[in-house]
Amino acid sequence: MENKKDHLPLFGVGPAIVFGQFGMTGIAIGFSYAFDWNYLQFEKFNIPLKAIGCIFILLGFYLDYSAKQKSKLFEHVAENNLITDGVYCIVRNPVYSGALLICIGAVCITNKLFLFGIVAVCWIYMTIFLINTEEKWLRNLYGQEYIDYCKNVNRCMPWFPRKK
Repeated sequence: MENKKDHLPLFGVGPAIVFGQFGMTGIAIGFSYAFDWNYLQFEKFNIPLKAIGCIFILLGFYLDYSAKQKSKLFEHVAENNLITDGVYCIVRNPVYSGALLICIGAVCITNKLFLFGIVAVCWIYMTIFLINTEEKWLRNLYGQEYIDYCKNVNRCMPWFPRKK
């Protein structure tokens, strides 16, 4: 890297994405209770959905923790290093993916499955935001190294690394 002064902002668009996801989901859940919207609610699946919701929330927090603490996200951004190991080898955006999984878990716990429309909106919002901001920055900053990384690791959903 020739110019180490060029690098991503420490927080980037992260707060807008994460708080946007949480805000949209929270408002939708609040409205669903305030106006007693009970569409696609299945009482016989209430306990399994709550268990699944808890698993998604725990996985979301784990992704966030792993990205920020174990992979030392903020240190790497400050030092201008592209992170491709640890949790970053199974998902390119573990902090945002963790927030999305927390939203999915919250919807499962409410057992108001029509709210998955809001989760879909959160996913679209996150994807468009990432493509038009951070991914452009990273592509410009790291070039072919980042392009190759993108070919092998999913943007939003954690998955096993693709074979090279």
